[in-house]
Amino acid sequence: MSNSTYRIQGATGEWEVVIGLEVHAQVVSQAKLFSGAATAFGAEPNSQVSLVDAAMPGMLPVPNRECIRQAVRTGMAINAQINTWSRFDRKNYFYADLPQGYQISQLYHPLVGEGQIEITLDEKDPDSPVKTIGIERIHVEQDAGKLMHDQHPTRSYVDLNRSGVALMEIVSRPDMRSPAEAGAYLRKLRTILRYVGSCDGNMEEGSMRADVNVSVRKPGEPFGTRTETKNVNSVRFVMAAIEMEASRQVDVLESGGTIVQETRLFDPDKMETRSMRSKEDAHDYRYFPDPDLLPLELDDAFLEECRASLPELPDAKVKRYESELGLSAYNAAVLTAEAETARWFEQLLAAGARIQKKSEADVAKASANWLLSELYGALNRLGRGLDDSPVSPEQGAELLALIADGTISGTIAKQVFEIMLETGDAAGKIVEEKGLKQTSDTGAIEAAVAKILADNADKVEQYKGGKEALFGFFVGQTMKAMQGKANPQIVNELLKKALAN
Repeated sequence: MSNSTYRIQGATGEWEVVIGLEVHAQVVSQAKLFSGAATAFGAEPNSQVSLVDAAMPGMLPVPNRECIRQAVRTGMAINAQINTWSRFDRKNYFYADLPQGYQISQLYHPLVGEGQIEITLDEKDPDSPVKTIGIERIHVEQDAGKLMHDQHPTRSYVDLNRSGVALMEIVSRPDMRSPAEAGAYLRKLRTILRYVGSCDGNMEEGSMRADVNVSVRKPGEPFGTRTETKNVNSVRFVMAAIEMEASRQVDVLESGGTIVQETRLFDPDKMETRSMRSKEDAHDYRYFPDPDLLPLELDDAFLEECRASLPELPDAKVKRYESELGLSAYNAAVLTAEAETARWFEQLLAAGARIQKKSEADVAKASANWLLSELYGALNRLGRGLDDSPVSPEQGAELLALIADGTISGTIAKQVFEIMLETGDAAGKIVEEKGLKQTSDTGAIEAAVAKILADNADKVEQYKGGKEALFGFFVGQTMKAMQGKANPQIVNELLKKALAN
């Protein structure tokens, strides 16, 4: 993945864009980082607020072990340094939705140190080059609440449900050089978080959002001054924000201006970034160790338990699907892109191997092709996802087994599948009730073939005269006469034999 692939053409020549992302990922946990209040999305405002979250006098924070565990597991999934000694710091600033007047975060001693993520610009292209994006750190911090400006004509309301919710801030190095690379990085990171189960990655609900750091420079020159565009909540918007902000910076620099280090907002309606406030430095926040919290010290048993709980991760899964199951690079990439898809596929595979008494590798290709073409096509048509598919992996495996053992043909399988989608019935039951079993009765097929050839004597002559493309016509007519229930292999054999005479 060459750095020269993306350049902004300015009046004074080419400019290179330098990108780093700070991703805030909400930790999957039943309770907040320092209190026992619930974290469910969509609850009534201020219905999930403990005395700790409301910063009542005398209330002391207590770290939630599960939140720490999930952050450690995430660090392990990106091959990062896990710091067995870390500490919480207070970041002091006033926000109306932060009752304490400070945020508990980690500046000096984060829980997770340096790691890396490998990205490909086109995950579905086996020849797309791979690039490694460095991760600087992952620290754990509490979220602020939310100001609601649309509930009253003259007042803003405060909802503290999010106040104290655990976040992982995943800080990349400035290693990305195009909007496409940033998009690939964000997609890959979200996939890893979902596999690990540490964050649901739902950007629409705000459980994953990105602060986008952008600067521009002439190729080969030192880094320029960067701006930070806050709280961008989709992959598409992150890519658009980079494009808009980089172009804006080039325009400013080429007209003799200077870039101010500041915080900006992205407006998706106007497709522009605009200034929010000048960017503070770390000392402006007066960080100091939180006196209410002891340092976190992780023992070997805890780390071992975290490591043992990790699932097979997407990169390892892709390699296994290709080498052990013989799947194409494209199919392997699509099947592993979402944890839900990989889980569904593996359930389909396990059930198929069990029914067919064959190895996973033997069942894999048919299963992958059916899932990615037939099932995905049907779900798109119905506007549904795998999680609410009317057909279960076990039902899909039964349908594929009926094709594999010759009970039904591929054509009949499509009919059976449509009925399964409508009724939820099992494939075997539908085949039995509707009399759709494929026939290998050579006598019945021979009779159909004889009639077709007799009715189309002119075409038989043309075929024998060298027009071999007509063979497909005879197959189609025979299958039609047999109502699609004839075994295609036997039809082919009997037709060849009859036409050879």
